[in-house]
Parts: sequence; structure tokens; C-alpha cells
Amino acid sequence: MVKEEQEETSNRPDNTAFTQQRLPAWQPILSASIVIPMFVLIGAAFIGVGVALFIASRDIQLLELDYTGDDSNHPCFKCRTSTDQCTCSMAFSIPNQFKGTVYFYYGLTNYFQNQRKYGASKDDNQLYGDLTYFKNPSSDCDPYARDSRNIPIVPCGALANSMFNDTFSLSHTVNGTQKTVPLDGKGIAWWTDYNVKYRNPSVTPLINAFNGTQKPTNWPKPAYELDTTDLYNNGFINQDFLVWMRRAALPDFRKLYRRITDDDYVNGLPAGNYTLTIAYNYPVNSFNGRKKVVLSTVTWMGGKNDFLGIAYIVVGSMCVVMSVVMLIVYARFKFPEDD
Repeated sequence: MVKEEQEETSNRPDNTAFTQQRLPAWQPILSASIVIPMFVLIGAAFIGVGVALFIASRDIQLLELDYTGDDSNHPCFKCRTSTDQCTCSMAFSIPNQFKGTVYFYYGLTNYFQNQRKYGASKDDNQLYGDLTYFKNPSSDCDPYARDSRNIPIVPCGALANSMFNDTFSLSHTVNGTQKTVPLDGKGIAWWTDYNVKYRNPSVTPLINAFNGTQKPTNWPKPAYELDTTDLYNNGFINQDFLVWMRRAALPDFRKLYRRITDDDYVNGLPAGNYTLTIAYNYPVNSFNGRKKVVLSTVTWMGGKNDFLGIAYIVVGSMCVVMSVVMLIVYARFKFPEDD
């Protein structure tokens, strides 16, 4: 009996304010004089932010060009069902100057890059430049791990195999002649993807690292030929490859292709007539998708997004309305002790 009492005493917490939960505590007492002004302030803040976001979004200049070519009168109609290399051109005009840096995007619709099995179909060790996984790709890449001759595919997986491969060039009509608009493809991928997540093997020349491997089935050329003019934009650290491997969250998305910042276009795209030349390679018929090109400027809040500003304004307005309702209820039904 004495032993049991001793064990209970030894397990008992110390008799202090902290262990016995006797510390002084503050508990807010919510009253109408606190809650109603709080709702008003929160609503005013949300409305202010929403108005700023909406105005910033309205200031963004944006042009979308659908080049799927499903209409027989469309210049890219001939390429939609072609199995050979096909090029088409679209003429368009810009009525007002696009001021500032212009971002060139390509867009796809009805394309579910967020599908779990599709997103997992890659070998991170392989993409980090580990030569061991060049010869023995991860089973996650199946059925795109090896070709019909059992040769390992590098980079393996459905995600890499489906890389977007349409290419574009843009020209500006100046005094009746076509002037090429320079497109800058440097720094379009995430910094962490380029510097941390993806690596080329430490083999020189890079082609030697791919001996005994096969390119992805749908690729026109192997990874070590993605950009032979720039050592720091070739292989697994190619900017276009990195942009594609960063999966989109929604089925309708756009990805950055280039920036327009050089030469006579450093201050934006002047008003005038332009021609977009497209190397039409990427098929979208099989999943009823569409392809488009987007030219856009940006502001401090990013790209064009009216919904974000409207959402803030709606939430702020609801807070203000609720504060008015609570004020009416308080004035009508308040109890004497509330005073």
C-alpha cells in the first residue's frame, strides 16, 4: 500500500503554476463594440486590396491567338492532321503598343498534366544526372522506360515523352519589310529547377553520357541536342524542357516560352502588323485539345487575373454588410447590461 502511494507521488507533476495550469490567462470578451469595428476594418482592407488588384489586372495588355487550325479557313488547318513537318503563318495586328517586357506563352486546353500517374512517370535520379539510372530506369517510367529493343530511354517516363515541341518565330512588318522580333529564352524556368533539381551528368562531351540509351519515343532529337549552341541550355537543364517538366495544376494552362526584351523591343511591342510563324508538331486531336499563343505584359500582381480582385472586393463587401447587419441587430435587441 505504501509502495503504491510512493509510485503515485513520484508520477505527480510538480506543484507549480505552469504544470498545474494556474498561470494568469487572458481571454478576449467579444462584444459589439469590438466585433463591428473589426468587421468594418477587415472589409475596408479587403475592398482596398481588391480595387488595387482589379486596376492592376485591367492595366495588363494581353493578346491570344488560337492556332489549333480546326477551321478549314485557318492558315494552320493543313497542319492539323499532317504527319510530316508542317509550318504555318498567322498574321495579326496590335492596335496599341504593349508597354514594358512582353511575355510569350504557349497554351494547351483539356490537357491533364496533374494526373497522378502521369506526373509520377519520371525518374528523379536520372534527371539529377546519376548515370546508374541511365542504364536502369525506374519502374515508375513504365511503359516509357525502355524501347521495343529493351534499350533504356533517357529521359524516361510519360511526362518527358510528351514534351511540347511546337516552335515559333515572330516578325514585325516595318516599311513593307519583315523584321524578326528577337525572342529571349534565358531564365524562363524556375531557379530551383535549373540550379537544384535537374543536373546533367559530369561527362564531357555530353553525348558520351547517353551511350547505350535511346531518346524518348516522341522526341525528334535526343536530350544532348536540345541546344547544341549553348552548353548551359542543353540536356536536362534545357529551359524549354524544365518549363514542361514543371506540371500545371489545371487542364487549361499556359507556359512561358520566351520574353521579348531585346533590341528595338526593349520598351515593348509597338503597334503594327505582325506575323507569327509556327512549326506545327504537337498533336492535340487525340484528346480534343486546343493550342494557342499568348502575348502579355505583367504588373506587380503578376499576369491578368480579374477574378482575384473581384474576389477580394466581394469578401470585403460581405464583411461590411455583416457589420451593418450586426449593428442593426445590436441597436434593436441589445440588453441593458451591455451598456
